Amino acid sequence: MSVRSMSPMGALIVGALVIAAAFSASAAELSEGQTVYVPVYSHIYIGAKQRPFDLAICLSIRNTDPARFISLLSVEYYDDNGKLVRKFLDKPKQLGPLATEDFFVSESDTTGGLGAAFLVKWKSRTRVNEPIIEGIMAGTRSNQGISFISRGKVIKDGAD
Repeated sequence: MSVRSMSPMGALIVGALVIAAAFSASAAELSEGQTVYVPVYSHIYIGAKQRPFDLAICLSIRNTDPARFISLLSVEYYDDNGKLVRKFLDKPKQLGPLATEDFFVSESDTTGGLGAAFLVKWKSRTRVNEPIIEGIMAGTRSNQGISFISRGKVIKDGAD
């Protein structure tokens, strides 16, 4: 079917879809640094009796820039009351182009609770592609396993 043979409503719908696709294919976001909040879970509740199901947490930080380094300034783990549990870096760490760094919290470490979170601060000398920062949670018990991902949210643009 060609656009000429479409009804006016059909042509309007096709036009709206083309415009929406054009807007969704936007350019990469560039930044010189950010503070990123990543919600994670040291456990979730399952079943009718709401039993805790402990989860291991892997924080993954991926430099998506193919040409430039970023510097990880701090990676901090907070519990569900907003209290700092652990600092993962003693000093800034360079992350090369397209490189990935991860930080691990064991399944047996439930100090974070249901509302645990990471705060990640990073910067660069020039504007770079924003990194992808995700929490990956996974756990197993008997023949049951669960895993899911939580993507970070920028809460402050600009490096400290």
